Amino acid sequence: MRRRTFDVLASGVGLVVVAVLVVAGALMLWGNSYVDSNVHNQLAEQQVFFPPKAAFAHPVAGSEITASMIPSVSKYAGQQLLTGAQAEVYADDFIAVHLSEMPYGGVYSKISTAARANPKSASLAALETTSFQGTTLRGLLLEAYGFSQMGAVLLWGAIAAFCLAFIMSLLVILGIRHARRTPVEREILVATVPSPRESVLV
Repeated sequence: MRRRTFDVLASGVGLVVVAVLVVAGALMLWGNSYVDSNVHNQLAEQQVFFPPKAAFAHPVAGSEITASMIPSVSKYAGQQLLTGAQAEVYADDFIAVHLSEMPYGGVYSKISTAARANPKSASLAALETTSFQGTTLRGLLLEAYGFSQMGAVLLWGAIAAFCLAFIMSLLVILGIRHARRTPVEREILVATVPSPRESVLV
């Protein structure tokens, strides 16, 4: 095969790879944008806000703000819950803490079992409702956080695809330049035939 032909074929394959990487990167970038906008819009509709900054001034165990919430929850004080990162903090460091302080550790299955065993207990019925609402909200927020993480993975995937496409584009350009500079008659993978003298020596 002529070397120039090989360079042209290799460059053609490289162009196809570049096109595939660009399309893949564009699709992943679109996926990231779609996920982020949906997570934002869904959370915005719920109109959930973090407690105001003043609430974190005097944390007390068993109250709305506990000491364990200061490192994570306080940095979003007064903000509306709009992002996956905020959703994770609100779910794991705010709601989960309040649930754990409830009787039965706030576990809905345990509270529900106790409520069914004592159907006339108004306190258990109220506790069951609170646990159900808190657990449901926490689950929904963690689901939003999970989708936001998927969006982040798509973003990094898009960046990687575009970087690889750029590198491949450089290789394609080098291949085309090499093809233009290579003499038409140059061959590759040519089997060498030993001279008569070499055959005798062998």
